[in-house]
Amino acid sequence: MSRRSGQKGYIEKSGNWYVVRWRMDVEGEEKRRYLREKICPISGPGKLSASERERKAKEIVERSGANSEERFNQVVLGETTFREQATVYLQWAVTRNREPIKDAASIKAAFNKWILPAIVDTPLGNVNNVTVKPLVDKMKKSKSLSARTVNKYVEYIKQVVASLKDGETGEPIHKRKWDSSVMDLPIVNQKEQRRPSLRASTVSQLVKESEGEEQALYVLLAATGMRISEAFALETKHLTNGGRTIEVRQQVDRDTPHVVSCLKTNAAYRDIDLHPDVAEFLQRFIGERKGLLFVTRNRTPHLHNNIEERWLTERLRKMGLDEPGMGWHAFRRFRKTWLRSKRCQEDINIFWMGHKPKTMSEVYSHLFEEVGLRLAEAKAVGFGFELPKNLSEKPVVAPIAPKVEDEMLEEVVVND
Repeated sequence: MSRRSGQKGYIEKSGNWYVVRWRMDVEGEEKRRYLREKICPISGPGKLSASERERKAKEIVERSGANSEERFNQVVLGETTFREQATVYLQWAVTRNREPIKDAASIKAAFNKWILPAIVDTPLGNVNNVTVKPLVDKMKKSKSLSARTVNKYVEYIKQVVASLKDGETGEPIHKRKWDSSVMDLPIVNQKEQRRPSLRASTVSQLVKESEGEEQALYVLLAATGMRISEAFALETKHLTNGGRTIEVRQQVDRDTPHVVSCLKTNAAYRDIDLHPDVAEFLQRFIGERKGLLFVTRNRTPHLHNNIEERWLTERLRKMGLDEPGMGWHAFRRFRKTWLRSKRCQEDINIFWMGHKPKTMSEVYSHLFEEVGLRLAEAKAVGFGFELPKNLSEKPVVAPIAPKVEDEMLEEVVVND
């Protein structure tokens, strides 16, 4: 549109007349057509001065709609709707070569529940600060959405609008000056964000009062900081080093009970090392199991929302500890807090948690590749909660593939 706007027309002589020529988009034609219209006679009555001819030529071009964004949208773009462009954007976002979105489930959920019902089939060219504001007001009234989430959803809208590009220049066709004040976007206050964490006493109580898969899940999450989607996709083949190391290589889809190989980020592909007591507990739980550690009666993976309501939320409610944001991620915050309180080596801490290195020191360091040091660190920092009292019983050890050489394991024991 930028190359089509601002036309003043070209004035020339044609016979006894001054005429203005300009280019016009025509429906059904790929290239623009040249049009012209008379301005005034070259001589005699009705003749205009040069400045008057320029002014009238500009009025003719403007009246034709050649510079109109609305006409451009209708004729050239075919009035692409926000819904149509959102579909194109999501498809492109997961298939692009440069930093593709590996798991777009949460983004699709935001579109389906909040964004699309509000904007519906509004022409993409009409999506702006004013048209987005009613949606912002609606989201702010919802108790389920934080200020950060509201801002994130608006960012998705901006990306969709900007994703329609000019084929010749690669620039966005609809250039918007988004204004947070006009949309009245809420300010994100980190202190007000819902990031509750579990305390050691709470984790101990959850473990003590549960059993079976539920108990093992609480132990696993609190002792590793795994995301719930990663934990539900854990298989016996992912435990190595005599059960001391967990390989995180897959997760359960957000909405459907099946395992996918993509993880949230590249850093999420990692190994997590366990304290010997936790490893022993999990070996006893695994027993003769093969495949997934946590499955339904139909041998399919659990969906975390269903299990959260049935297990975790119900127990926290009875303990008087249920609050907004207190879900599976609270175990992850507990583990991160524990590791920092024990001054766990930061490189290993970041690696275990699946966070992306930020400083050059973190990028350069390859301490996480030293498996023996990682195992020693896992034993040294501990896990911060009480395991079931029957841990002293002889565990039933499932066949777990060895990974670290015996000499390295012996060296860890000596150094410890």
